[in-house]
Order: sequence, then structure tokens, then C-alpha cells
Amino acid sequence: MKVTVEVEVRYGDLDTYGHVNNVMFFRYFEVARTKAFKKDFLELMKDGVFILVVKAECEYKKPINFIDKVYVTMEVIDIGNTSFTISYTLHDNNGTIFAIGKTVMVTYDNKTNKPIKIPEKFLKIIKG
Repeated sequence: MKVTVEVEVRYGDLDTYGHVNNVMFFRYFEVARTKAFKKDFLELMKDGVFILVVKAECEYKKPINFIDKVYVTMEVIDIGNTSFTISYTLHDNNGTIFAIGKTVMVTYDNKTNKPIKIPEKFLKIIKG
């Protein structure tokens, strides 16, 4: 599954140096995940299944400025029994890459507080 979404750079995202604060890059990853999976996450939550971030990494390539138009391309690159890995590329529409990152996501049973096998219905979605 591969999705590209536009994220809005807000004035509050900037740090004292006038570019987007490094913490916001993870927020942009989250925005892309939410846009891609919101309906599916809500369905899973009704069944007591949550998707948790257990590992997050980001390699910064170039600062993002307030005037930049920013996109996040995310792709599920690995699928295990209870987890899956998403890669992210923060970029503009001219091919400039601002950052690359990954998150490892785990399907989690809210009642038992333990990882569970990825539900079949969601597995089909992330396999794209």
C-alpha cells in the first residue's frame, strides 16, 4: 500500500530558527497515517484492537520552511504477524526530499494489553 498526502505547514510548526521543528516531522508522518487509515483504525477500535507505534525514526535531509509545499509519501514495506513497518518520505512536488523515516506499528488488544495477530480484514488493506 502506497499513499501520498499533502500536509500543511503551520506557523506554529516553526522553531526559533524559522524552519519546521524536528518534532513536527513525526507529526507529519502521523497525519499521513491518519489520512490513509482513519476509517480502518476506527473499525478496529470498535473491536478493541489498537494500532500502536513501537518504533519511530527519522533521517533529516533538508529543513522545511514555512512557504514549502510538503507531501508525505508513505508505504507499508514489511508485514509480520503482529506488526507492520511503514516508510515515509517528506518531499515537495519538485523532488526535493526533506526527510525519510519509518515506524513499526503493532496491533494490540486493548483488553489483554498484548500484541495480537493483524486482523485479516486489515491485513488485506495494508497489503494493498
